[in-house]
Amino acid sequence: MFSLTLLPRIADITPGDWDACAADDNPFVSHAFLSALEESGSASARTGWLPQHAVLRDDTGAIVGVAPLYAKSHSYGEYVFDHGWADAFERAGGSYYPKLQCAVPFSPVPGPRLLARDPAHRDALVSALIRAGEDLDVSSVHVTFCSGDEQDALGAQGFLKRLGIQFHWSNAGYPTFDDFLGTLASRKRKLIRKERARAVEGLRIHPLRGAEITARHWDVFHRFYRATVDKRWGQAYLTRRFWPLLGERLGEKVVLMWAEEPDGTPVAGALNLLGSDALYGRNWGAAREVPFLHFELCYYQAIAFAIAHGVARVEAGAQGQHKVSRGYLPVATFSAHWIAHEGLREAVGAFLARERPVVLRSIEEIAEEASPYREVAAQD
Repeated sequence: MFSLTLLPRIADITPGDWDACAADDNPFVSHAFLSALEESGSASARTGWLPQHAVLRDDTGAIVGVAPLYAKSHSYGEYVFDHGWADAFERAGGSYYPKLQCAVPFSPVPGPRLLARDPAHRDALVSALIRAGEDLDVSSVHVTFCSGDEQDALGAQGFLKRLGIQFHWSNAGYPTFDDFLGTLASRKRKLIRKERARAVEGLRIHPLRGAEITARHWDVFHRFYRATVDKRWGQAYLTRRFWPLLGERLGEKVVLMWAEEPDGTPVAGALNLLGSDALYGRNWGAAREVPFLHFELCYYQAIAFAIAHGVARVEAGAQGQHKVSRGYLPVATFSAHWIAHEGLREAVGAFLARERPVVLRSIEEIAEEASPYREVAAQD
C-alpha cells in the first residue's frame, strides 16, 4: 500500500529524503536546483509554475519515491509544445488549464522524472500521478524530457508517448580538441577553426567553476540573460536571486564559460551544469554581438571542457540543427502525456501516431546526411 502527498514547497521535504530518491547523476532534479528555483521566486504561482511535488510513501510512512510536479496555468517554459492541443480543447468547450507538469522548469534537459529509491516503486509512482490528476480534476498530466525507460513505464499505464529531437556531442575518449577535429571531414575542421579564431579575436575566454564564480559574475550574467530574453520577446522567468543561490548550492557542478576584454570588461557568458556523465548547457547571454562567440562559448568550450575532464557527452539544450556541423548529432527525447478527456486523448493519440515516424525519420536522415564525421562524410 502506498500513499501520495502533494507538497506546495520543496522545502517541505528534507534534501536528504529527496536526493535519496533522485540520486546524484543529474543536477537538475536535485533538491538544490529545484529549491533555488523556488526560493528565488523563479518557479512560483506568479510565474505559472505552482509547486505540487509528489511524495510517495509506503505503508510504514517511509518515502520511497518523489517527482518534481507543478500545476500549470499555461504551456510556456516547457519546450515540449502542446499549445495546439490546448487551443483545440478550449475551442471545443473544454478547459485545458490547469494541468500537471512533471518536469524541471525552464530546462529542456533529459533525465529522470520518476525518482524512486527502488525501481520497483516506479509503477506505483506512475499510478499516483494519475490519481493526482483525477483527484485535482485537471485536464492532463505531462511528464517531459523523461528517460526512455520511464516513458515505457508511463505508456504501460495509459500515457501517450511522444518523441522529440535534441543534438548531443559524444566523447569518444579524445585526448585533445584537435583529436576530436581530426575525426571530422576537412571542410568541417576548417569551418570550426575559422569560427574559433574569429570568436576569440581580442578576447580572453576561460571557464569559471564553483567558487571562482563571484557575485559580480552573477550580476553581469543576469544582465546578459535579461538582454537575451528581451531580444527574443520571451519571458524572463529566472530572477536575479536565482544565480547566486544556484552557485551556492551546486558548487563545483556549476561551470560558467566566460568571455571578457583584456581589461576585464565582461562580454558574454554561457552557463553549464555538470552531471555524473554529462555537461548540460543552459543559458547564454552577451553584452554585444561578436561573430561566432555563441558557438565558441556554448559548443566548442563545452566540448573542450568535456575532453579535459573526461565527461562522456555534452547536451547543449533544445533545438538547433546548426549544431550538427559542429559535432552534435541528433538523439531522441521522450515525454508522456495522460489526458483525461476521451475525445481529446483520441485526437492527440492520432496526432502522435503520425508525428512519431516523422521524428524517427528526421533523426535518421540528419545523422546520415548531415553528419560532419569522416566515416559518413561524402568527401574528406
